[in-house]
Amino acid sequence: MKCIVFITNMSSKEQQIWLNTFSQLLPNEQFVLPEELTDEAALAVDIAIVANPDVNVLKRFPHLQWVQSLWAGVESLIPYFQKRNEKKETSIPLVRLIDPQLAETMAEAVLAWTLYLHRTMPEYAAQQRNKIWRPIDCPVAKHIRVSILGAGELGQASMKRLLQNHYQVNAWSRQPKVLPGVNHYSGEEGLVSLLQNTDILICLLPLTAQTHHLLDQQTLMHLPKGSKLINFARGGIINHEDLYALLEQRHLHHAVLDVFEQEPLDANSPLWTHPHITVLPHISATTNLASASQVVANNISLFREKAVIPKSVDLIQAY
Repeated sequence: MKCIVFITNMSSKEQQIWLNTFSQLLPNEQFVLPEELTDEAALAVDIAIVANPDVNVLKRFPHLQWVQSLWAGVESLIPYFQKRNEKKETSIPLVRLIDPQLAETMAEAVLAWTLYLHRTMPEYAAQQRNKIWRPIDCPVAKHIRVSILGAGELGQASMKRLLQNHYQVNAWSRQPKVLPGVNHYSGEEGLVSLLQNTDILICLLPLTAQTHHLLDQQTLMHLPKGSKLINFARGGIINHEDLYALLEQRHLHHAVLDVFEQEPLDANSPLWTHPHITVLPHISATTNLASASQVVANNISLFREKAVIPKSVDLIQAY
């Protein structure tokens, strides 16, 4: 009998919750942890569900047809799958989580923290600490240019929410796109143009070799003086030393950071205490158990019924 292996770095309690949920949704499937299988039994495994797995564990399952990630971000897995291709081993499709609920959760976070910066909440918090009673001028939403880097599922859901709240919305992605109500830019020149026309910049890009430290001093200097930044993507996209310097110089006004190259953020990091940085513990759009498990269950059912593997990650583009 074929079975599905669940490979994660979760606690035993979390693993069991997920396994119970999958078993309820797909009672005819057998879900197992890798340590429960002998090497001989591992030969019968044809699907792996993973969440930040040790890729060495994947090597125990030579007959995998595809791998389903529970996260939308799969950058930690990309090198393993790329190396398999380079060695001309059997290609295994890697499927990242595409969950409409995740996109809606991200859109909520984008709107919430855009409003946080738009309505000068960091400044009012500082004034309260110093017992200062002083209203701060606040432009209306339609005069604020909010730019999103990344125009995938999460980016497009966020753009829709911002448009509903009357912001001017710009977007940038690798390839040209037509997005209703949005000024879209692409390519290197397009990135510069977008940055020059931005009041609040929101990063929702995947982390790839091309986007690693994309937002460094040279790039961020294209933003107008006083601009604000939100990073809900991956910490490695921003050069945090350069960001820190631009905040110190007051070229940038404030940054909301939800993701970091090292997580949890080191207790000694100066980012914690900078007056113009808001630190969040990677909570902008966490995976929802109910909706994510249903998406995965639907993918597995479609594969069993029609041998259809869900859309997989492009290993050359790395997303």
